[in-house]
Amino acid sequence: MPIFDYRCAECGHTFELIVQTSTVPECPRCHTQRLDKLLSRFAVGGQANAPVMAGLGCGQCGDPRGPGACRFDA
Repeated sequence: MPIFDYRCAECGHTFELIVQTSTVPECPRCHTQRLDKLLSRFAVGGQANAPVMAGLGCGQCGDPRGPGACRFDA
């Protein structure tokens, strides 16, 4: 079952939805079916990046939450 990202053409709400073959997507806020399908982004994570990032000091990994927020800080 794929997950799709949508933006409502009526109220502008952005949301994700698990879509099955029988699913008719609609906005969870205003319940319209006038939706724009967005380009989905894939999550990247896990330990694959750990060796590359392990040598970086606090605040240099690019974590959007700021210095000290990422799990790679020692």
